[in-house]
Amino acid sequence: MTGGDNDGPGERETGPNDWEAEVAEWDEEVTEWESAADDSTADPDPAGDADAPGAAPVDDSDSAAGVDPGDGPDSSSDADPVDDPDLEPESADRVPKVVSAGHINWDVTIHVEQLPEPDGETRIQRLEQSGGGSAANVAVGLVGLGGQSVVYGSVGGDESGALALRELASAGVDPGQVLVAADEPTSVKYVIVDGEGELLMLANDGANESFSAAEFDPDTLRAADHLHLTGQQPGTAAALATAAGEADATRSFDPGRRAGDREFDAALHATDVLFVNDREADALAASTDIDPWEPDDRVVAIKLGSDGATIRTPHGDVSHPGFDIDPVDTSGAGDAFAAGFLGAALRDPEVTDGGFSHDPRDYQVPLLVGNACGAIAAEAVTARVDLSWDRVHETMGDSPESDLLIEIRV
Repeated sequence: MTGGDNDGPGERETGPNDWEAEVAEWDEEVTEWESAADDSTADPDPAGDADAPGAAPVDDSDSAAGVDPGDGPDSSSDADPVDDPDLEPESADRVPKVVSAGHINWDVTIHVEQLPEPDGETRIQRLEQSGGGSAANVAVGLVGLGGQSVVYGSVGGDESGALALRELASAGVDPGQVLVAADEPTSVKYVIVDGEGELLMLANDGANESFSAAEFDPDTLRAADHLHLTGQQPGTAAALATAAGEADATRSFDPGRRAGDREFDAALHATDVLFVNDREADALAASTDIDPWEPDDRVVAIKLGSDGATIRTPHGDVSHPGFDIDPVDTSGAGDAFAAGFLGAALRDPEVTDGGFSHDPRDYQVPLLVGNACGAIAAEAVTARVDLSWDRVHETMGDSPESDLLIEIRV
């Protein structure tokens, strides 16, 4: 693997695939890593130490999953991965510290057999309430994968806001930086899911974007390895991204479905890793000077629903078609994908030290883990899902690398 955000593919030795040995080594590393995370997060005080462990709202999420990149000039494609996916032993004790900034919601998820026609009525089969919002969902997912998370956003001074903060603290996320806007209601999302997993969402903005960069403790950002941004005021996103850069933290951004409608240009240009779905990628290509399909200075993870996901870099792409599941609710799958991708990438210094690598081969494991986490979330009944390495391994199966497709551009 290579590190540094200006690195090209370079030369590397390849050997025979031995996925079982790789998985065995990975299991050992994850056990050591989770042990280290447990030691470092014992007796966390969620409202205190900003380094204690802890995704746009539901509308930011899409089922995590890749298209096969086509051959082009000066390119080479291979249906097999160039290297076995690998996590270096020395990265086992690396516990990523992430600030996740954006929306914090309270979700009401309603499952029905089919969505009613206008003036129609349908029977509620199941109703669940849980915390939501992309920033919060990603923070919870990262903790489940052994990381430390601080969430930054805003809630109202009401019961829904108290419930959202209590649930975050119970999950191990540090909510001590969250702004409570006493005179505003907490954003409540009503997510209606039919028998095919199709979604209808109703929402109020409430206090969702009452926070600003000025209220965030700069010491918390300086102590973090990474800043993950989700939907928020464009000026807030730009200021937080700038502050993270000054603190030498890497940055990612999942702008959500309003990506093409809001002036996110400054935050987009400051980000190292961009998370979008295919519709958002097209919208950004049409409305900004950034083409997520052919990035020239960043890594882009494009979520493709049931077709998996593709990671685009200036030096090539790696794609995976996702895992075969029966989706129940895809509203949180995109957030889970981001948590899985970051949870794997940030623990590997050869991927992230000096900035995110531009070699697509370095993203085989993060892509597989992201797709597995998205699949886990799509099988859950709410947008908030409990992630763990055991569940990731179970979803991935024995030979997930066999479906990876890598294209290197010279």
